[in-house]
Amino acid sequence: MLGIAALSTVLSALAWWGGWLDDLERGAYDQALTAFTDGRGLSPTVSVVVIDQGTLDGIRANERYTLNFGTWPYSRNLWARVVEQLEAEGARAIVFDAVMDERSSDASTDLAFAQVLRDTRIPFFLGVSTNANAHPLPRADFDAAPPTPLAPPPVPVATPEDAPSVGEETFPEDAGEAFTDTPDERVLPAVTAEEMARALAFPVKVQGHAPPLLEGREAAGEHQVPGDTDGTRAVRHPVPPIPVLVGAVDGFGLVDTETDPDGFMRRTRFAYSDGVNTYPTLPVRVAAGLFGAEKVELSDGLLKVGGRQYRVDADGGAAMDYGGGPLHERFRTVPLLDVLDGWVRRESGQPSGLPREVFRGKVVVIGGTALGLGDIKATSFLAEVPGVMKQASVLDTLLGDGRFITRTPLAVDLGLTLLVALVSVVLLMTTRWTPLEIAWPVVLPVGMYLVAGLVLSKGSHLLMALPSMAGLLAGVAAVAFNHLVANRETEFVRAAFSRFMEPKLVEQMIAERKLPKLDGENVEISAFFSDIRGFSTFSERFKEDPRSLVRILNTYLTRVSGVLLKEGACLDKYIGDAVVCLFGAPMRQDDHAVRACRGALAAKAEVDAMREEFRAKGLPDVYTRIGVNSAVNFVGNFGSEQLFSYTAIGDGMNLAARLEGANKAYGSVIMIGPRTYELAREHIEVRELDRVRVAGKTEAVTVYELLALKGGLDARKRTTVERYHAALALYREARFEEAASALERLAAEDMDDGPTKALLERCRKYAESPPPGFDGVASLDK
Repeated sequence: MLGIAALSTVLSALAWWGGWLDDLERGAYDQALTAFTDGRGLSPTVSVVVIDQGTLDGIRANERYTLNFGTWPYSRNLWARVVEQLEAEGARAIVFDAVMDERSSDASTDLAFAQVLRDTRIPFFLGVSTNANAHPLPRADFDAAPPTPLAPPPVPVATPEDAPSVGEETFPEDAGEAFTDTPDERVLPAVTAEEMARALAFPVKVQGHAPPLLEGREAAGEHQVPGDTDGTRAVRHPVPPIPVLVGAVDGFGLVDTETDPDGFMRRTRFAYSDGVNTYPTLPVRVAAGLFGAEKVELSDGLLKVGGRQYRVDADGGAAMDYGGGPLHERFRTVPLLDVLDGWVRRESGQPSGLPREVFRGKVVVIGGTALGLGDIKATSFLAEVPGVMKQASVLDTLLGDGRFITRTPLAVDLGLTLLVALVSVVLLMTTRWTPLEIAWPVVLPVGMYLVAGLVLSKGSHLLMALPSMAGLLAGVAAVAFNHLVANRETEFVRAAFSRFMEPKLVEQMIAERKLPKLDGENVEISAFFSDIRGFSTFSERFKEDPRSLVRILNTYLTRVSGVLLKEGACLDKYIGDAVVCLFGAPMRQDDHAVRACRGALAAKAEVDAMREEFRAKGLPDVYTRIGVNSAVNFVGNFGSEQLFSYTAIGDGMNLAARLEGANKAYGSVIMIGPRTYELAREHIEVRELDRVRVAGKTEAVTVYELLALKGGLDARKRTTVERYHAALALYREARFEEAASALERLAAEDMDDGPTKALLERCRKYAESPPPGFDGVASLDK
């Protein structure tokens, strides 16, 4: 079993490492994430200003807005107004999920926007993209002067005197006029490559592995990655923002799309390298700025930003815990048009009309949701989600009390895989239950899904496809093995038991897969023992003609065995004239005690018929005594390498044999033990014979004479039994003379009743010589 489990684990691991299970794992992960981590509610730390279709249409329909801000992509005057309004609303910081790497046709708008950013106290963070055609920046030297969290090192950017006044901008009365921004013909101050590198890069201390390399396929062959022989991967470098923003923006971060091969946004990295500098992603740069961190650390599965740390994967990445599907269910969203309208109202001395709780104290992310903006991605929850969902979710985790979803250690995944494979093999090979074999391919993946889902709800991604595949492979192997050996076992069982059990019961046992454990098991059964009275004398008559003895004995055994087999007995053995059989094994029978009683009565009836036949032929009498007892015995194959048979051993078997022999002392024909009576009492008529103590045992047991099936006792015999019980009660009270007197009257009326004669003889004996310490219990000698 262990070998099958190990082989299944190895094959599944190879399939996993080969990427053949990736699609299955992603699909299962998406389902589990949706089912077990949904419904977290609105974020208390992050809000989103959305550039939705309503905003695009509203600005296009408003002549004043169109005149002053143009159409998408809007003039930077618009973003200046948005920054001013969000600061007025009490926002904690602004995160712009886009890039500004192209100068405006009107340079004064860039200067004005930069001036607004410097004049406002609200931190502003901007996205940066990468491209293989971008020129690499020199190494940023942070040793001499570490970066300040909310302000890049001073660089010669536009000064307030260089920029046009923005405080006097108002909507003119004439819709044909524009804002008072006027073009500035002066050349914008330059930013050196070293200064740009210090603005975009950020110290990221990594231990154990290097940050992932920025690489892509936009410009095959340019800045080729070492070892890339096919020339299809090129190193990507940050595309610098417009120089005027360096020194005005509080921090820059990468906003490149991070998707899995199937296009879904599931995972994120926190920093990348172009081989020269390390560049944080936008959410990490925001967190570093707001937490006052001068560096970011990635080591030992932890991301450290300022005084906070987060559990991440060993490779420095992690899966995003979205906590829900649609953007509006996780974050408070306000259309950009509403913010712009609020600025206009505030400039006119009116309330902005914006809900204060949406922005106050929140980090506000600005991003597009309109389909035309081309920033629609897929997540585990939905096939179409705005890309800003990723930035907002990661920020919510970094700034709030959230967590990233990390992979469980590989050793745990492989250990679980081996365990699942082993459980599959053990279950299927030991039970050999066809419904389980059919259901297992469904039960196993569902079970793994539930287990992995519960683990996922705690923030850990436990592989589902790998253990499921190993379990299914192991299950297939186990089922194949079961069917390979099933025919051999079936033939063995059929050959072993067909001569000792009713053939239809053997076939039923095989069909129901209730095959016995041939190596032994403890089972409650009913044992049947029978023996011919005086068989030694019987056999002496045929001393000169042994063949006749054999014919008579074969006839007797065949007919007695036949009626027992009809009741579901398993013939254990013949010991001369004695018959030993089992009820309840090898095939389980809940009514084994009732079957044994019916079999005993049927055997007695068959023997009575044979006695009449033999008497008519002048053959010896075959008067038979029977003992039946029910108990837990150990049943299985016993014997040597040369000869073995299916039988039972235990005290229960010994008592059944003793009861058969005790019939002689009590004058009874069928004697049953207490457990048999307890199990079959609703189906049989009995006479309580006595309480006996078996040799070697201290506990006394009550024994009964089996008389008939329920309702089959005639009135005369019932009266005899009742009067016998009355005399037995007197006997147990040591009132031997009274008991003897009652039994004498009973014997005179029913002269053939053996138990009456036996008890009468004992009462007379005890009346003459009472036994010392009499307790009403007789000794059942060997």
